[in-house]
Amino acid sequence: MKNVERTIKSDKLYQGKMINLRIDTVELPDQKYSKREIIEHPGAVAVIPVTEENEIVMVRQYRKSVEQYLLEVPAGKLEIGEEPLECAGRELLEETGYKSDSIEFLFKIFTSPGFNTEVISIFLAKDLTKDVAQPDEDEYIEVKKYAIDDLVKMIETGEILDAKTISAILFIKDRIKSIE
Repeated sequence: MKNVERTIKSDKLYQGKMINLRIDTVELPDQKYSKREIIEHPGAVAVIPVTEENEIVMVRQYRKSVEQYLLEVPAGKLEIGEEPLECAGRELLEETGYKSDSIEFLFKIFTSPGFNTEVISIFLAKDLTKDVAQPDEDEYIEVKKYAIDDLVKMIETGEILDAKTISAILFIKDRIKSIE
């Protein structure tokens, strides 16, 4: 049985700076019809910056959507026409004040594929050099460094709740230890 939903109609309800919202009418495999609410997102990157001391550079910022401060790996939205690798370098500098000539693609994740098109490309940044952070004018970011074991414990205790950060830290934890 082929379980593909065929789009019959797509209506754009909202077009914003960061996301668009559309309603798709789909034909299901059993020839019935349904509606799907889809958030269109241009994609994003997340960067795991590793210092010479094998500490991970993290950012802490207030997230209005969940009404709390979150500890996260540096990340940001792709600009129109921007390649993920280029975005990774830009976001690393903007949010942390670090540059890297050694940024390596690791993996991609879908954040919420039930209703959202967002794909986040996760990168590892090594050989960091300190520069000046250049956050967006509406970003208030605190930069902190942590040992990988401390971050894993913070995931286990629920102190880190951000999905991209959890994915990135758990993916990289054994690689960081092998760099030591």
